[in-house]
Amino acid sequence: MEMNFINETDPEVAELIDKELIRQQNTIELIASENIASKAVMAAAGTVLTNKYAEGKPYKRFYNGCDLVDQIETLAVERVKKLFGVEHANVQPHSGAQANMAVFFYALKHGDTVLGMDLSNGGHLTHGSPVNFSGMYFNIVSYGVNEYGEIDYNNVEKLALEHKPKMIICGASNYSKIIDFKRFKEIADKVGAYLMADIAHIAGLVAGGVHPSPVGYADFITTTTHKSLRGPRGGVIMCSKEHAAGIDKAVFPGIQGGPLEHIIAAKAIAFKEALKPEFKEYAAQIVKNAKALAQSLMDENIDIVGNGTENHVMTIDLRKTGKTGKDVANLLERVGITANKNTVPNDPQSPFITSGVRIGTPAVTTRGFKEDDMIEVGKIIASAITVCDNEVALENLKARAKKLCDKYPLY
Repeated sequence: MEMNFINETDPEVAELIDKELIRQQNTIELIASENIASKAVMAAAGTVLTNKYAEGKPYKRFYNGCDLVDQIETLAVERVKKLFGVEHANVQPHSGAQANMAVFFYALKHGDTVLGMDLSNGGHLTHGSPVNFSGMYFNIVSYGVNEYGEIDYNNVEKLALEHKPKMIICGASNYSKIIDFKRFKEIADKVGAYLMADIAHIAGLVAGGVHPSPVGYADFITTTTHKSLRGPRGGVIMCSKEHAAGIDKAVFPGIQGGPLEHIIAAKAIAFKEALKPEFKEYAAQIVKNAKALAQSLMDENIDIVGNGTENHVMTIDLRKTGKTGKDVANLLERVGITANKNTVPNDPQSPFITSGVRIGTPAVTTRGFKEDDMIEVGKIIASAITVCDNEVALENLKARAKKLCDKYPLY
């Protein structure tokens, strides 16, 4: 809906939304899990579809009056199936975490063994963290990365043969290398395990053809729709027809009630956008920008885990600087760049402090940034780390960041 409707009803909220727009306009967004949705996606998320309750699958609802939302959800399903080349998709999960939860509850029993990537090495909370449902209700064995920031597939195989997991998870929230889905499938087959590929971060890169696809290797593929896929906040599960009925039941009535049909409409629009030829150009530019940014930082004597990136994300390793990820993330915000603190492999700091900062390029690429702009961003970041106590220098860096923002206006 138009902002004037919000302002008429609740000027306090309207004012805060206006301020958030200004913040986004004047900020270089480098949080790897964020993006900038199109006006069409945002508009769909604010439509009358939010009024409709629609428990169940399309054309098999528990409520009347669902014919039109049935058509919308069917559009979303068919488009995402075409986008990734899969047999079945469920677009109802409210988030990536809930998509993962549904797979767990379909494929596993309480206490089953799961082999997943350790959170501190780049995995996700739902891949087995002890503070998450995955770690609370299942027996988790974790793999990590080597000193080069790469998954040691031989070690993954060794752990799989030793522990005989019921399911292996590949995919990450902070991994800068290409994932070898074929190798993971070979390991899973050796121990008779399901393979779940969580492509929440790289879904847009997969859809755009700049990262290998897990289709044909993974039994279950989960993703969010709001990261590199550039849609609304939500989740999707994809699988073969063999698992379709079970996955659908795991989503509803298994873990959640009515789907958010306004968000599903926004997903449908995002999938249509991602099916256009220009989305492939966008995905390729994400990777070009990430490589340019990583090289710029390394040229400025800033360490990057794995010495670069092959996708959209990288982690600055601050250990030699004596600074923490928390401090540097806060420092960057002062100069108009948002990023997030993140652990590095074998991090001596706690997850609340960290020795690293994660940065990614989907959002700035949507905005229009190119390689030369990313080189300038790298110089700003490196300078901020170096002159962190010099207020005059920080103000100068903020002006440089603002100049880039002004070059590429938001909306």
